[in-house]
Amino acid sequence: MKKYNKPYISHLILLIVMMGLSACEDLLLEQPKTVAVENFYNTAEEVETAVNAVYSPLRSMRAEQIAVLDAHTDWGYGRGSRAQYNDFAGLNPTNINTAGSRWDSFYQAIRNANLVIANAPNGSNISEEHIRLYVAEAKFLRALSYFDLVRNWGGVPLRTENTMQEIDLPRSSVQDVYGLILADLAEAETNLPETPKHLGRPTVYAAKTLLADVYLFLGQYENAKNKASEVIQSNRFSLVPVTSKADIQWNIFGPELTTSPEEIFYFKFARELEQGNWMLWVLNHPSTGYFNFGGAYAHYSDATNPFYMEWDDDDIRKDLWDQVDFGLGSTTLVSGKYIDPNAISQTGAGNDLPIYRYAEVLLIFAEAAARSDGAVGQEAVEALNQVKRRAYGNPPQSPSPVDYQFGANEIDPFLDAVLQERAYEFQFEGKRWLDLKRTGRAQEFVMKNKGLTIAEAHYLWPIPLQETNFNGAIDPATDQNPGY
Repeated sequence: MKKYNKPYISHLILLIVMMGLSACEDLLLEQPKTVAVENFYNTAEEVETAVNAVYSPLRSMRAEQIAVLDAHTDWGYGRGSRAQYNDFAGLNPTNINTAGSRWDSFYQAIRNANLVIANAPNGSNISEEHIRLYVAEAKFLRALSYFDLVRNWGGVPLRTENTMQEIDLPRSSVQDVYGLILADLAEAETNLPETPKHLGRPTVYAAKTLLADVYLFLGQYENAKNKASEVIQSNRFSLVPVTSKADIQWNIFGPELTTSPEEIFYFKFARELEQGNWMLWVLNHPSTGYFNFGGAYAHYSDATNPFYMEWDDDDIRKDLWDQVDFGLGSTTLVSGKYIDPNAISQTGAGNDLPIYRYAEVLLIFAEAAARSDGAVGQEAVEALNQVKRRAYGNPPQSPSPVDYQFGANEIDPFLDAVLQERAYEFQFEGKRWLDLKRTGRAQEFVMKNKGLTIAEAHYLWPIPLQETNFNGAIDPATDQNPGY
Protein backbone atom coordinates (compact mmCIF):
# COMPACT_ATOMS: atom_id res chain seq x y z
CA MET A 1 0.00 0.00 0.00
CA LYS A 2 1.29 3.46 -0.82
CA LYS A 3 2.54 5.69 1.94
CA TYR A 4 0.02 8.42 1.23
CA ASN A 5 -2.86 5.95 1.48
CA LYS A 6 -2.03 4.93 5.06
CA PRO A 7 -4.09 6.41 7.90
CA TYR A 8 -2.25 9.16 9.65
CA ILE A 9 -2.39 7.86 13.24
CA SER A 10 -0.42 9.73 15.84
CA HIS A 11 1.65 6.68 16.77
CA LEU A 12 3.16 6.34 13.28
CA ILE A 13 6.84 7.08 13.05
CA LEU A 14 7.41 9.35 10.09
CA LEU A 15 10.53 10.26 8.19
CA ILE A 16 10.79 14.02 8.43
CA VAL A 17 13.45 15.79 6.45
CA MET A 18 15.44 18.46 8.14
CA MET A 19 16.60 21.40 6.06
CA GLY A 20 19.65 23.07 7.49
CA LEU A 21 21.76 25.97 6.43
CA SER A 22 24.89 25.57 4.38
CA ALA A 23 28.03 27.09 5.87
CA CYS A 24 28.27 29.41 2.85
CA GLU A 25 24.66 29.79 1.71
CA ASP A 26 21.45 30.64 3.56
CA LEU A 27 19.52 27.99 1.65
CA LEU A 28 16.98 25.28 2.34
CA LEU A 29 18.99 22.06 2.40
CA GLU A 30 18.05 18.67 3.77
CA GLN A 31 19.32 16.25 6.37
CA PRO A 32 17.17 13.29 7.46
CA LYS A 33 15.79 12.89 10.96
CA THR A 34 13.23 10.49 12.41
CA VAL A 35 10.65 11.81 14.87
CA ALA A 36 7.44 10.68 16.55
CA VAL A 37 4.29 12.60 15.61
CA GLU A 38 3.00 12.86 19.17
CA ASN A 39 6.16 14.69 20.20
CA PHE A 40 6.18 17.02 17.23
CA TYR A 41 4.44 20.22 15.99
CA ASN A 42 4.72 21.88 19.40
CA THR A 43 7.22 24.64 18.60
CA ALA A 44 7.96 26.87 15.62
CA GLU A 45 11.21 25.00 15.05
CA GLU A 46 9.46 21.63 14.97
CA VAL A 47 6.75 22.84 12.60
CA GLU A 48 9.36 24.39 10.32
CA THR A 49 11.11 21.03 10.19
CA ALA A 50 7.82 19.39 9.23
CA VAL A 51 7.29 21.97 6.47
CA ASN A 52 10.77 21.20 5.19
CA ALA A 53 9.69 17.61 4.62
CA VAL A 54 7.26 18.80 1.95
CA TYR A 55 10.15 19.92 -0.23
CA SER A 56 12.07 16.65 -0.35
CA PRO A 57 9.86 14.61 -2.74
CA LEU A 58 9.29 17.64 -4.96
CA ARG A 59 12.99 18.43 -5.31
CA SER A 60 13.96 14.81 -5.85
CA MET A 61 11.79 14.30 -8.93
CA ARG A 62 11.69 17.80 -10.42
CA ALA A 63 14.49 17.24 -12.92
CA GLU A 64 12.75 14.12 -14.23
CA GLN A 65 9.42 15.94 -14.49
CA ILE A 66 10.98 18.79 -16.47
CA ALA A 67 12.90 16.48 -18.81
CA VAL A 68 9.83 14.35 -19.54
CA LEU A 69 7.61 17.37 -20.21
CA ASP A 70 10.15 18.82 -22.63
CA ALA A 71 10.38 15.54 -24.54
CA HIS A 72 6.64 15.95 -25.23
CA THR A 73 7.31 19.20 -27.10
CA ASP A 74 7.60 20.16 -30.75
CA TRP A 75 11.34 20.77 -30.30
CA GLY A 76 12.45 18.08 -27.80
CA TYR A 77 13.35 14.41 -28.15
CA GLY A 78 14.15 11.65 -25.69
CA ARG A 79 16.80 8.97 -26.18
CA GLY A 80 16.58 5.26 -25.33
CA SER A 81 13.51 4.44 -23.24
CA ARG A 82 12.72 8.15 -23.23
CA ALA A 83 12.29 8.22 -27.00
CA GLN A 84 8.75 6.97 -26.49
CA TYR A 85 7.73 10.28 -24.95
CA ASN A 86 8.14 12.11 -28.24
CA ASP A 87 6.26 9.75 -30.55
CA PHE A 88 2.99 11.19 -29.15
CA ALA A 89 1.26 7.81 -29.04
CA GLY A 90 0.79 7.62 -25.25
CA LEU A 91 3.00 5.94 -22.66
CA ASN A 92 4.29 2.37 -22.79
CA PRO A 93 4.52 0.19 -19.63
CA THR A 94 8.03 1.42 -18.75
CA ASN A 95 7.07 5.06 -18.87
CA ILE A 96 3.71 4.41 -17.22
CA ASN A 97 5.70 3.16 -14.22
CA THR A 98 7.95 6.23 -14.16
CA ALA A 99 4.91 8.51 -14.41
CA GLY A 100 3.49 6.60 -11.44
CA SER A 101 6.65 7.36 -9.48
CA ARG A 102 6.18 11.06 -10.13
CA TRP A 103 2.54 10.76 -9.01
CA ASP A 104 3.75 9.16 -5.76
CA SER A 105 6.20 12.01 -5.19
CA PHE A 106 3.50 14.63 -5.59
CA TYR A 107 1.23 12.81 -3.16
CA GLN A 108 4.04 12.30 -0.67
CA ALA A 109 4.54 16.07 -0.69
CA ILE A 110 0.79 16.58 -0.33
CA ARG A 111 0.70 14.14 2.60
CA ASN A 112 3.50 15.98 4.36
CA ALA A 113 1.77 19.31 3.74
CA ASN A 114 -1.49 17.92 5.12
CA LEU A 115 0.27 16.86 8.32
CA VAL A 116 1.49 20.41 8.86
CA ILE A 117 -1.91 21.93 8.07
CA ALA A 118 -3.68 19.52 10.44
CA ASN A 119 -1.22 19.53 13.34
CA ALA A 120 0.43 22.96 13.49
CA PRO A 121 -2.65 24.72 14.94
CA ASN A 122 -2.57 22.28 17.89
CA GLY A 123 1.01 23.02 18.90
CA SER A 124 1.56 23.66 22.60
CA ASN A 125 4.29 26.28 22.30
CA ILE A 126 3.93 28.09 18.99
CA SER A 127 2.56 31.54 18.23
CA GLU A 128 -0.43 32.22 16.00
CA GLU A 129 1.89 34.17 13.71
CA HIS A 130 4.12 31.14 13.16
CA ILE A 131 1.11 28.87 12.70
CA ARG A 132 -0.24 31.13 9.96
CA LEU A 133 3.18 31.35 8.30
CA TYR A 134 3.93 27.63 8.18
CA VAL A 135 0.40 26.58 7.26
CA ALA A 136 0.54 29.13 4.42
CA GLU A 137 3.85 27.67 3.22
CA ALA A 138 2.43 24.14 3.35
CA LYS A 139 -0.64 25.24 1.42
CA PHE A 140 1.51 26.95 -1.21
CA LEU A 141 3.42 23.71 -1.76
CA ARG A 142 0.23 21.66 -1.75
CA ALA A 143 -1.26 23.98 -4.37
CA LEU A 144 1.89 23.71 -6.48
CA SER A 145 1.69 19.90 -6.29
CA TYR A 146 -1.97 19.75 -7.26
CA PHE A 147 -1.33 22.20 -10.11
CA ASP A 148 1.17 19.74 -11.58
CA LEU A 149 -1.17 16.82 -10.99
CA VAL A 150 -4.28 18.37 -12.55
CA ARG A 151 -2.45 19.56 -15.68
CA ASN A 152 -0.84 16.19 -16.33
CA TRP A 153 -3.42 13.69 -15.05
CA GLY A 154 -6.69 15.67 -15.06
CA GLY A 155 -9.04 15.14 -12.13
CA VAL A 156 -7.32 13.38 -9.22
CA PRO A 157 -8.23 12.29 -5.66
CA LEU A 158 -8.24 15.32 -3.37
CA ARG A 159 -6.30 14.28 -0.30
CA THR A 160 -6.46 17.08 2.25
CA GLU A 161 -6.06 17.44 5.99
CA ASN A 162 -9.74 16.46 6.26
CA THR A 163 -9.57 13.31 4.10
CA MET A 164 -6.05 12.07 4.76
CA GLN A 165 -7.24 9.07 6.78
CA GLU A 166 -9.48 7.87 3.96
CA ILE A 167 -7.99 5.25 1.67
CA ASP A 168 -10.84 5.14 -0.84
CA LEU A 169 -11.25 8.54 -2.47
CA PRO A 170 -12.76 9.04 -5.94
CA ARG A 171 -11.25 11.23 -8.58
CA SER A 172 -12.39 14.80 -8.06
CA SER A 173 -13.33 16.93 -11.03
CA VAL A 174 -10.76 19.23 -12.60
CA GLN A 175 -12.91 22.12 -11.38
CA ASP A 176 -12.78 20.90 -7.78
CA VAL A 177 -9.01 20.42 -7.91
CA TYR A 178 -8.59 23.98 -9.12
CA GLY A 179 -10.97 25.11 -6.39
CA LEU A 180 -8.62 23.72 -3.73
CA ILE A 181 -5.59 25.22 -5.47
CA LEU A 182 -7.15 28.67 -5.49
CA ALA A 183 -8.26 28.39 -1.86
CA ASP A 184 -4.78 27.32 -0.76
CA LEU A 185 -3.14 30.14 -2.69
CA ALA A 186 -5.52 32.75 -1.29
CA GLU A 187 -4.33 31.80 2.19
CA ALA A 188 -0.70 31.66 1.07
CA GLU A 189 -0.94 35.11 -0.49
CA THR A 190 -2.37 36.52 2.74
CA ASN A 191 0.14 34.99 5.15
CA LEU A 192 3.45 34.48 3.37
CA PRO A 193 6.17 37.10 3.97
CA GLU A 194 7.59 39.57 1.47
CA THR A 195 11.11 38.34 2.23
CA PRO A 196 11.80 34.65 2.89
CA LYS A 197 13.51 33.44 6.05
CA HIS A 198 15.69 31.21 3.87
CA LEU A 199 16.30 31.36 0.12
CA GLY A 200 14.07 28.73 -1.42
CA ARG A 201 11.01 29.41 0.72
CA PRO A 202 7.98 30.98 -0.98
CA THR A 203 7.02 34.61 -0.50
CA VAL A 204 3.82 36.53 -1.12
CA TYR A 205 5.20 37.23 -4.61
CA ALA A 206 5.64 33.52 -5.29
CA ALA A 207 1.99 33.04 -4.28
CA LYS A 208 0.89 35.88 -6.58
CA THR A 209 2.92 34.43 -9.46
CA LEU A 210 1.51 30.93 -9.00
CA LEU A 211 -1.98 32.46 -8.79
CA ALA A 212 -1.35 34.35 -12.04
CA ASP A 213 -0.29 31.11 -13.73
CA VAL A 214 -3.30 29.20 -12.40
CA TYR A 215 -5.65 31.96 -13.57
CA LEU A 216 -3.98 31.86 -16.99
CA PHE A 217 -4.67 28.12 -17.27
CA LEU A 218 -8.26 28.67 -16.15
CA GLY A 219 -8.81 31.40 -18.74
CA GLN A 220 -9.44 33.98 -16.02
CA TYR A 221 -7.29 36.51 -17.80
CA GLU A 222 -8.22 39.64 -15.87
CA ASN A 223 -7.21 37.93 -12.63
CA ALA A 224 -4.00 36.63 -14.22
CA LYS A 225 -3.13 40.11 -15.47
CA ASN A 226 -3.78 41.69 -12.07
CA LYS A 227 -1.69 39.19 -10.11
CA ALA A 228 1.22 39.43 -12.54
CA SER A 229 0.95 43.21 -12.43
CA GLU A 230 1.18 43.19 -8.63
CA VAL A 231 4.49 41.34 -8.86
CA ILE A 232 5.79 43.72 -11.53
CA GLN A 233 4.67 46.81 -9.62
CA SER A 234 6.43 45.62 -6.46
CA ASN A 235 9.72 46.63 -8.15
CA ARG A 236 11.45 43.79 -6.33
CA PHE A 237 12.44 41.85 -9.44
CA SER A 238 14.26 42.46 -12.70
CA LEU A 239 15.80 40.53 -15.57
CA VAL A 240 19.49 39.73 -15.32
CA PRO A 241 21.26 41.46 -18.26
CA VAL A 242 23.28 39.21 -20.56
CA THR A 243 25.55 39.72 -23.55
CA SER A 244 26.73 36.15 -24.15
CA LYS A 245 25.88 32.48 -23.80
CA ALA A 246 28.20 32.30 -20.79
CA ASP A 247 26.23 35.07 -19.08
CA ILE A 248 23.07 32.96 -19.33
CA GLN A 249 24.84 29.83 -18.12
CA TRP A 250 26.54 31.47 -15.15
CA ASN A 251 24.47 34.53 -14.21
CA ILE A 252 20.95 33.17 -14.64
CA PHE A 253 21.30 29.39 -14.16
CA GLY A 254 24.79 29.09 -12.74
CA PRO A 255 25.86 26.56 -10.09
CA GLU A 256 27.45 29.16 -7.83
CA LEU A 257 24.48 31.53 -7.64
CA THR A 258 22.63 31.80 -4.36
CA THR A 259 19.91 33.94 -5.91
CA SER A 260 19.36 36.57 -8.61
CA PRO A 261 17.06 39.56 -9.21
CA GLU A 262 14.73 37.41 -11.31
CA GLU A 263 14.30 34.54 -8.85
CA ILE A 264 10.70 34.31 -7.65
CA PHE A 265 10.53 30.67 -6.56
CA TYR A 266 13.22 28.04 -7.20
CA PHE A 267 14.01 24.63 -5.82
CA LYS A 268 17.45 25.07 -4.30
CA PHE A 269 20.41 22.74 -4.78
CA ALA A 270 24.05 22.80 -3.67
CA ARG A 271 27.30 20.94 -4.21
CA GLU A 272 26.77 18.85 -1.13
CA LEU A 273 26.08 15.17 -0.53
CA GLU A 274 22.42 14.41 -1.39
CA GLN A 275 21.79 18.12 -2.03
CA GLY A 276 22.81 18.37 -5.69
CA ASN A 277 20.94 18.76 -8.96
CA TRP A 278 20.54 15.69 -11.17
CA MET A 279 19.35 17.57 -14.28
CA LEU A 280 22.88 18.14 -15.56
CA TRP A 281 23.58 14.41 -15.77
CA VAL A 282 20.35 13.92 -17.75
CA LEU A 283 21.08 16.63 -20.31
CA ASN A 284 24.83 17.01 -20.83
CA HIS A 285 27.17 15.27 -23.24
CA PRO A 286 30.75 14.53 -22.09
CA SER A 287 32.29 16.23 -25.13
CA THR A 288 31.11 19.70 -24.12
CA GLY A 289 33.02 19.83 -20.84
CA TYR A 290 30.13 21.63 -19.16
CA PHE A 291 29.67 18.93 -16.54
CA ASN A 292 32.66 17.19 -14.99
CA PHE A 293 30.81 13.87 -14.62
CA GLY A 294 30.01 13.53 -18.30
CA GLY A 295 26.29 13.16 -18.84
CA ALA A 296 23.67 10.81 -20.24
CA TYR A 297 22.50 13.17 -23.05
CA ALA A 298 19.09 11.51 -22.64
CA HIS A 299 17.25 14.53 -24.08
CA TYR A 300 18.21 16.46 -27.19
CA SER A 301 16.95 18.39 -30.21
CA ASP A 302 17.86 18.55 -33.90
CA ALA A 303 19.06 21.38 -36.12
CA THR A 304 16.78 20.22 -38.95
CA ASN A 305 13.67 20.70 -36.83
CA PRO A 306 11.79 23.75 -38.19
CA PHE A 307 11.55 25.13 -34.65
CA TYR A 308 15.35 25.46 -34.55
CA MET A 309 15.77 26.41 -38.20
CA GLU A 310 13.36 29.34 -37.88
CA TRP A 311 15.00 30.61 -34.70
CA ASP A 312 16.97 33.82 -35.25
CA ASP A 313 20.70 33.13 -34.98
CA ASP A 314 21.19 36.46 -33.19
CA ASP A 315 19.10 35.24 -30.24
CA ILE A 316 21.69 34.30 -27.60
CA ARG A 317 19.37 31.61 -26.18
CA LYS A 318 19.85 29.61 -29.40
CA ASP A 319 23.55 29.34 -28.55
CA LEU A 320 22.66 27.17 -25.55
CA TRP A 321 22.35 24.27 -28.02
CA ASP A 322 25.57 22.55 -29.19
CA GLN A 323 25.75 20.24 -32.20
CA VAL A 324 27.05 16.86 -31.00
CA ASP A 325 26.97 13.73 -33.15
CA PHE A 326 26.54 10.87 -30.69
CA GLY A 327 25.24 8.43 -33.30
CA LEU A 328 22.08 10.15 -34.49
CA GLY A 329 23.73 12.41 -37.04
CA SER A 330 25.69 15.64 -37.22
CA THR A 331 22.59 17.82 -36.76
CA THR A 332 21.88 16.49 -33.24
CA LEU A 333 21.69 19.22 -30.61
CA VAL A 334 22.55 18.88 -26.90
CA SER A 335 21.53 21.48 -24.34
CA GLY A 336 24.16 23.50 -22.48
CA LYS A 337 21.70 25.53 -20.41
CA TYR A 338 22.71 24.03 -17.06
CA ILE A 339 26.46 23.66 -16.50
CA ASP A 340 28.68 22.85 -13.54
CA PRO A 341 32.30 21.88 -14.21
CA ASN A 342 32.90 21.52 -10.46
CA ALA A 343 30.02 19.27 -9.41
CA ILE A 344 30.85 16.72 -6.72
CA SER A 345 29.02 13.77 -8.32
CA GLN A 346 26.56 12.79 -11.04
CA THR A 347 23.84 14.05 -8.75
CA GLY A 348 25.92 16.78 -7.13
CA ALA A 349 25.60 19.88 -9.32
CA GLY A 350 24.92 23.20 -7.63
CA ASN A 351 22.40 24.65 -10.09
CA ASP A 352 18.96 25.60 -8.78
CA LEU A 353 15.85 24.66 -10.77
CA PRO A 354 13.56 27.60 -11.46
CA ILE A 355 9.85 27.12 -10.93
CA TYR A 356 9.03 30.79 -11.55
CA ARG A 357 11.34 33.50 -12.85
CA TYR A 358 10.55 37.17 -13.44
CA ALA A 359 10.66 36.53 -17.19
CA GLU A 360 7.57 34.37 -16.77
CA VAL A 361 5.73 37.06 -14.82
CA LEU A 362 6.33 39.48 -17.70
CA LEU A 363 5.08 36.99 -20.28
CA ILE A 364 2.04 36.00 -18.20
CA PHE A 365 1.18 39.67 -17.90
CA ALA A 366 1.64 40.28 -21.62
CA GLU A 367 -0.62 37.41 -22.65
CA ALA A 368 -3.25 37.92 -19.97
CA ALA A 369 -3.46 41.67 -20.63
CA ALA A 370 -4.04 41.20 -24.35
CA ARG A 371 -6.63 38.49 -23.78
CA SER A 372 -8.50 40.32 -21.02
CA ASP A 373 -8.41 43.75 -22.66
CA GLY A 374 -9.26 42.50 -26.14
CA ALA A 375 -6.48 44.70 -27.48
CA VAL A 376 -2.70 44.91 -27.50
CA GLY A 377 -1.68 47.64 -25.07
CA GLN A 378 1.72 49.25 -24.79
CA GLU A 379 2.31 47.78 -21.31
CA ALA A 380 1.81 44.28 -22.71
CA VAL A 381 4.16 44.98 -25.63
CA GLU A 382 6.77 46.40 -23.25
CA ALA A 383 6.60 43.31 -21.02
CA LEU A 384 7.14 41.06 -24.05
CA ASN A 385 9.96 43.24 -25.37
CA GLN A 386 11.86 43.20 -22.09
CA VAL A 387 12.28 39.44 -22.42
CA LYS A 388 13.23 39.64 -26.11
CA ARG A 389 15.71 42.50 -25.63
CA ARG A 390 17.56 40.60 -22.95
CA ALA A 391 17.76 37.55 -25.23
CA TYR A 392 19.59 39.63 -27.85
CA GLY A 393 22.04 41.12 -25.36
CA ASN A 394 20.29 44.48 -25.06
CA PRO A 395 19.35 46.27 -21.82
CA PRO A 396 15.90 44.87 -20.95
CA GLN A 397 14.24 48.20 -20.11
CA SER A 398 15.55 50.31 -23.01
CA PRO A 399 14.04 50.36 -26.52
CA SER A 400 16.09 48.34 -28.99
CA PRO A 401 16.21 47.46 -32.71
CA VAL A 402 14.77 43.99 -32.02
CA ASP A 403 11.60 45.28 -30.36
CA TYR A 404 8.28 43.89 -31.45
CA GLN A 405 5.82 46.40 -32.89
CA PHE A 406 2.10 45.64 -32.73
CA GLY A 407 -1.03 47.63 -33.35
CA ALA A 408 -3.85 47.53 -30.85
CA ASN A 409 -5.92 45.18 -33.03
CA GLU A 410 -3.12 42.70 -33.80
CA ILE A 411 -4.10 40.37 -30.97
CA ASP A 412 -3.46 37.03 -32.67
CA PRO A 413 0.03 37.95 -33.98
CA PHE A 414 0.87 39.31 -30.54
CA LEU A 415 -0.27 36.11 -28.78
CA ASP A 416 1.73 34.08 -31.31
CA ALA A 417 4.81 36.12 -30.39
CA VAL A 418 4.24 35.58 -26.67
CA LEU A 419 3.82 31.83 -27.15
CA GLN A 420 7.01 31.65 -29.23
CA GLU A 421 8.95 33.78 -26.76
CA ARG A 422 7.88 31.42 -23.98
CA ALA A 423 9.10 28.50 -26.10
CA TYR A 424 12.56 30.05 -26.47
CA GLU A 425 12.85 31.31 -22.90
CA PHE A 426 11.75 28.27 -20.88
CA GLN A 427 13.46 25.32 -22.55
CA PHE A 428 14.14 22.63 -19.94
CA GLU A 429 11.95 24.42 -17.43
CA GLY A 430 8.94 22.22 -18.27
CA LYS A 431 6.62 24.87 -19.74
CA ARG A 432 6.18 24.30 -23.51
CA TRP A 433 4.01 21.17 -23.55
CA LEU A 434 1.68 22.62 -20.94
CA ASP A 435 1.49 25.88 -22.92
CA LEU A 436 0.59 24.03 -26.11
CA LYS A 437 -2.14 22.07 -24.35
CA ARG A 438 -3.45 25.18 -22.57
CA THR A 439 -3.76 27.16 -25.80
CA GLY A 440 -5.18 24.23 -27.80
CA ARG A 441 -2.27 24.38 -30.25
CA ALA A 442 -0.35 21.21 -29.43
CA GLN A 443 -1.40 19.35 -32.58
CA GLU A 444 -0.68 22.38 -34.77
CA PHE A 445 2.91 22.76 -33.61
CA VAL A 446 3.75 19.07 -33.26
CA MET A 447 2.59 18.50 -36.84
CA LYS A 448 4.45 21.59 -38.09
CA ASN A 449 7.76 20.82 -36.40
CA LYS A 450 7.72 17.01 -36.09
CA GLY A 451 5.12 15.89 -38.60
CA LEU A 452 3.29 13.74 -36.03
CA THR A 453 -0.32 13.29 -34.97
CA ILE A 454 -0.95 13.32 -31.22
CA ALA A 455 -2.92 10.35 -29.90
CA GLU A 456 -5.64 11.15 -27.37
CA ALA A 457 -3.78 9.02 -24.81
CA HIS A 458 -0.81 11.37 -24.96
CA TYR A 459 -2.59 14.42 -23.55
CA LEU A 460 -2.98 12.98 -20.03
CA TRP A 461 -0.82 10.46 -18.20
CA PRO A 462 -2.55 7.33 -16.86
CA ILE A 463 -3.78 7.02 -13.28
CA PRO A 464 -1.08 4.71 -11.81
CA LEU A 465 -1.71 1.02 -11.24
CA GLN A 466 -0.87 1.34 -7.54
CA GLU A 467 -3.68 3.90 -7.20
CA THR A 468 -6.30 1.79 -8.98
CA ASN A 469 -5.20 -1.31 -7.04
CA PHE A 470 -5.46 0.19 -3.55
CA ASN A 471 -8.01 2.96 -3.94
CA GLY A 472 -11.37 1.21 -3.94
CA ALA A 473 -13.19 4.36 -5.06
CA ILE A 474 -11.43 4.33 -8.44
CA ASP A 475 -12.64 1.82 -11.02
CA PRO A 476 -9.83 1.06 -13.47
CA ALA A 477 -12.40 0.26 -16.17
CA THR A 478 -14.29 3.55 -15.97
CA ASP A 479 -12.08 6.05 -14.12
CA GLN A 480 -8.86 5.67 -16.13
CA ASN A 481 -7.69 8.38 -18.53
CA PRO A 482 -8.43 7.84 -22.25
CA GLY A 483 -6.25 5.32 -24.06
CA TYR A 484 -5.08 3.30 -21.02
